[in-house]
Amino acid sequence: MTKLSKVYNTEDLRRAAQAYLPRLVWDYIAGGVDDEVALNYNREAWDALKLVPRYLVDVASTDTRTTLWGHTWKSCFGIAPMGLQGFARPGADGMLAAAAARHGIPFVLSGAGTATIESITRQAPGHAWFQVYVAREPAVTLDQLKRAQDSGVDVLVVTVDAPVHSKRERDLRNGFVPPPKIRVPLLLEMLMHPRWCLSMLRQGGPRFENWAPYAGKNADTRAIAAYFSRQIPFIQTWQSLDLIRQSWPGKLVLKGILDPRDAIRAADAGVDGIIISNHGGRVLDAAVAPVQQLPLIRAAVGDRLVLMLDSGLRRGSDMVKALALGADFVWIGRPAFYAVAAYGEAGADRVISLFQEEINLTLSQIGRPQIASVLRDTSLVINRC
Repeated sequence: MTKLSKVYNTEDLRRAAQAYLPRLVWDYIAGGVDDEVALNYNREAWDALKLVPRYLVDVASTDTRTTLWGHTWKSCFGIAPMGLQGFARPGADGMLAAAAARHGIPFVLSGAGTATIESITRQAPGHAWFQVYVAREPAVTLDQLKRAQDSGVDVLVVTVDAPVHSKRERDLRNGFVPPPKIRVPLLLEMLMHPRWCLSMLRQGGPRFENWAPYAGKNADTRAIAAYFSRQIPFIQTWQSLDLIRQSWPGKLVLKGILDPRDAIRAADAGVDGIIISNHGGRVLDAAVAPVQQLPLIRAAVGDRLVLMLDSGLRRGSDMVKALALGADFVWIGRPAFYAVAAYGEAGADRVISLFQEEINLTLSQIGRPQIASVLRDTSLVINRC
């Protein structure tokens, strides 16, 4: 595996994670849905966008500070919610949250994460958001919202793009679907990754910690997972969103919006922001790439919503493209997962630093040292697909 000092980009992190992890875990993280067309198309959409630089500009220093709802972050990106991070490395959620706090950016704890809301807000006070999966039992959702509020979470993210289970064929082949049936060949392959095996033996298998209080007294890992699988996915409607809006006093963000009409309706429903997303290519294989919808959604909602975006970002230049096309903020997912899986907390710091370095370089190279000068300047981007 590559030494961390020799990691120069997110592809290096991807290769290191693949070497460290057994196939079962790797396929869960890296895989998409069906033929993985959306997974690859997300990247192709970013690559088709080209920047138009300006020169003879003083670029001696750059400023990437970004303000959302009155709070100023040190950069224009954060760590997106990702489930089962502890399956790659015990404590991964906390490592990423702590690194995000050190670098002055937000971290979103997934509702399918392996750390509690309370522990993450202690590790990253003022930097933690919470993403909730709405449960079949309304009391469970409402209690998770109360726990988040009591812990000091200011921003709640509601994922809406997974109304039913998707067909993730890598997981199906590996037997990594509820209830998991991991076959002998995969167990033997796991033994070929001794460092990962030892970490799991020392710390124990990951659990859906935020669901443990509702799964029954003394519920073990398997029972908690079974309870979680019974609770989600749950088909949400605009009416169920109203209940969350009424119950949550802080900022409310919908994750998974792709149609401008849904963005308009979200604004009408009192939502504060949306994350334009196709779930990283893990839900609908025929879905459009989020960056393609970004200008359309910005034109539809104007300044009514904070617009954010994820899916397929692998370079700092991708982030600059997104800001020029109308995003206020962006999120990274898999690169952060790869980093913490392969290198632990040092990897979490490295992936954030990599993106920040590339943002600074891109801003200097295009003659826009102040990130504010990039926002919504569509003349900066040309689509060469």
